[in-house]
Amino acid sequence: MYDQATRERAVALHRSGLTFSEISRSTGISRFAIREWTVRITPSPGMTAECPLGDDGTGSAVPQADYAYLLGLYLGDGCISAGRRGVHALRIACGDAWPGLIDECARAMAAVMPHNSVNRVRSPGCTSVVSTSKHWPCLFPQHGAGPKHLRRIALAPWQQRTVDTHPWELLRGLVHSDGCRITNWTTRAVGDGTRRYEYPRYFFTNTSSDIVRIFTDTLDAVDVRWKAIRRPSGAVDVSVARRACVAFMDAHIGAKY
Repeated sequence: MYDQATRERAVALHRSGLTFSEISRSTGISRFAIREWTVRITPSPGMTAECPLGDDGTGSAVPQADYAYLLGLYLGDGCISAGRRGVHALRIACGDAWPGLIDECARAMAAVMPHNSVNRVRSPGCTSVVSTSKHWPCLFPQHGAGPKHLRRIALAPWQQRTVDTHPWELLRGLVHSDGCRITNWTTRAVGDGTRRYEYPRYFFTNTSSDIVRIFTDTLDAVDVRWKAIRRPSGAVDVSVARRACVAFMDAHIGAKY
């Protein structure tokens, strides 16, 4: 990051008639940076804002409930990609079938990083909610090369404290990303006929055993009973079907919309 005096000197040289290339050769500053300064000479707030983790690395400046929800979305359908000058893009893919989920994702992302813009990038069938900052890898230390299910995923101590305080927000984010609430049905013989019975159920599916463990450990923490079945593909289905537990999740999570 260049200080304000350096920026002003470069802009003054350009106004005196020198080209971007001439200024770059004499100062060592990239032409791209000088060109940007002629449009906006002060750094954008998102580039100069302090890391939300704070100097002690405890995440004290992060809005805890919003972050727990965003963490769930990131673990399910999120990724972080590196850009130029140390800036990273957080991208969370949301199905277009649930516009409320897209809005809630954008709201949480803006709450966690309030100085940065949040954009929506449309693709067939889905919308990616995207925000750029040099601090996203600090907030999501699970970031790394390759798919999440091929590397270890573990919560940092400060993240676990956030989840312990706001377990339902994490569960809500995980269900909204890789889960669903459905209505199952079955038939039962009654007298000389059959009767159809319907009952709601929550599902969460993920290929990463670490992310599944984070989900089930958090279910245990809020006293929700669950069952898990591994698919031939390697993915794990976690099911919550007990009536009282489903009602408990309805009160805190509910169906995607």
